Amino acid sequence: MLYVLYGEDDFTRQQALNEIRSSIGDETALATNTTVLDAPQVNVDHLRTVAEAMPFLAEKRLVIINGLLERFDPRASSGRRKKAADAPNRQKEYKSLADYLGTVPDSTVVVLVDGKLSNKNPLLNLLSTRAKVRTFPLLARDRLRQWINNRVKVRGGSISSQAVDLMERFVGGNLWVMASEIDKLVLYTEGRQIEADDVRRVVSYVQEASIFELVDAILEFRGGVAEKLAEQLMQRGASPAYILFMLTRQARLIVRVKELKNQRRPEAEIMGRLEMSSPFILRRTLEQAGRYSMARLKEVYHRLLQTDLAIKTGRYNAELALNILIAELCQGAKVPAT
Repeated sequence: MLYVLYGEDDFTRQQALNEIRSSIGDETALATNTTVLDAPQVNVDHLRTVAEAMPFLAEKRLVIINGLLERFDPRASSGRRKKAADAPNRQKEYKSLADYLGTVPDSTVVVLVDGKLSNKNPLLNLLSTRAKVRTFPLLARDRLRQWINNRVKVRGGSISSQAVDLMERFVGGNLWVMASEIDKLVLYTEGRQIEADDVRRVVSYVQEASIFELVDAILEFRGGVAEKLAEQLMQRGASPAYILFMLTRQARLIVRVKELKNQRRPEAEIMGRLEMSSPFILRRTLEQAGRYSMARLKEVYHRLLQTDLAIKTGRYNAELALNILIAELCQGAKVPAT
């Protein structure tokens, strides 16, 4: 039996792989009959050796191959010349793999696990009639909202539509993060319905949304707004030290995003290099990087570092330091915009 599981939604993709595992047989017996291969080490001879080995005290063997289809994806080509030069060898390789994968013994279950693929992937096209193929794209808005509701229900809770709106907007399609945040909310609410205020208090990404607004207010010299936003964050349970930490982190991210955009780096690369787990964070940081001058960003960032040092040396407590910082940064335009 041959399965192909591919797509960017690695949470649901992993669930599908777990279901395949469960359908094969006893978990203990399967543990000694499972082989996991990464694409670079896979060729027909190696695959034949693994796939044709007899199961040990079990009916089936499981072979999981990560990234094999991506190896032949047009997106993976690093240049036209290289692509043209390698084409005959690549074609021979994926055809031989496809031929063998269609003939694995009945005693072996092979699962190919991959991320996003082009519809022109040659190995995928050859295997599409020989395998059970399942795709796992990132969930669009309506399906994501449905997934949130279902996940909350499975965890024994209930959630208002306003709370779902906030979760969909701020956490986005990373279901690993979404599942973790939902689990925290169900524990926090202890059996009552999850409301929007619960999401604002518990979900870190919603708290970060207020940090974005606070950063905007500081960068734009809006002192009264900045003070009010800082006060609201503290009323929701955020400590002054946490607010200062998040401000410093966001200022650093904006500077780095601005530098990477100037280098014409793609957004997917920026998100990966800066370890951003939410498209919302990337989108808002890109907006801020485009609105403010590097001079103003560096001024704020260095002032934040000075404030952190003042707290650690005992010159000020965190709340006083935060109030002084906001007041000083919002006094007026010290650095002309560029």
